[in-house]
Amino acid sequence: MKILLLGEYNASHFNLKLGLEALGHEVLLVGHGDGFKKRPADILLKQRFQSGFWYYVRRIVHVFSGMDLNSINLTRQFRHHQHRFLNQDVVQLINERPIGCLPKTEAKLLSYIFEHNKKVFLLSNGTDYISVKFALDGKYRYSILTPYFENKGHKKDFLPALNYVSSSHKVLHDYVYKNVIGVFSSDLDYLLPLQNHPKHLGLMPHPIYLKQLEFQIPIITDKIVIFHGINSRNYYKKGNDLFELALQKLMSSHESKIEIITTHNLAHSEYLKAYNSAHILLDMVYAYDQGYNALEAMAKGKVVFTGAEREWLEYYNIEEDQVVINALPDPQSIYLKLVDLIEQPEKIIAIGTSARKFVEQFHDAHLIAERSLAAWKKH
Repeated sequence: MKILLLGEYNASHFNLKLGLEALGHEVLLVGHGDGFKKRPADILLKQRFQSGFWYYVRRIVHVFSGMDLNSINLTRQFRHHQHRFLNQDVVQLINERPIGCLPKTEAKLLSYIFEHNKKVFLLSNGTDYISVKFALDGKYRYSILTPYFENKGHKKDFLPALNYVSSSHKVLHDYVYKNVIGVFSSDLDYLLPLQNHPKHLGLMPHPIYLKQLEFQIPIITDKIVIFHGINSRNYYKKGNDLFELALQKLMSSHESKIEIITTHNLAHSEYLKAYNSAHILLDMVYAYDQGYNALEAMAKGKVVFTGAEREWLEYYNIEEDQVVINALPDPQSIYLKLVDLIEQPEKIIAIGTSARKFVEQFHDAHLIAERSLAAWKKH
């Protein structure tokens, strides 16, 4: 089969591509590297106007002319390669805005995809209209918008998510949903808002390419090493402030037993190396399921504090804190769970080992590639 994977979020499409190619399929991945994470792609769409000096030039031009330099730049790149996007057996969009243009421009570019390909699917991965609306309506117990409701940070920190419920984006959302065959949810955070939607085709878990992630049985000889990787742009949305409060208390009570590694805004390859020596990784608070950073760390045998809510436990038939630690939006709860691991280090070995087995069983890229192929053919 000829397959076009359009857009990237973490390494969801890259890992799926590796799994599909191992099965003998021809895959073209078009993406923008997911920002500073620098994810690879066959066709890399360069976003020159997203940060630094050129970001401010873009804002000035938009104010005085109404033109968006980022959308213009991405359109040129898309048009340059568009002859390669024709007559694919399957196209999958990573999100309802996979190219990264303003909604009106995005719709024009996606119209080319819809007109020249018969089978186009959508993967709900990253914020989108339905998940943000679900959060704003208070239907999650907590979400990445909980800090927004609590007036943490600045409103601009949440604009990338809130823009998905703007009237212009709602038009794009409706257009995409009208033209795709169906929508897959990539984890429980996206399944919950979509589970009663007529176009929802079910859960398609994040694919993890295990050959690149060596499992190491946790070895504890001295201090327990805790890794906290901060993405400054999503500081409050990830709950990094809550992790820091828990770590401050832990330093007061168990300083002699722990070592804390804190990093900021690392590219993906550097991030993987940075936590190699860690036993525990603090990933995310406001989640019901695990994202990429969590799953990759679990595959390497780390004990990860992240989303693992009761909906996830029920879906996979797992007992709480046996495979991954559910990080609640409560610094005291996080602190007590850290203390439990420090005072009973044998749990670190057991959980780390179970984490690897879980990823092998439910997230292996070859397995997800086979499931994706079966679902595409069925629909």
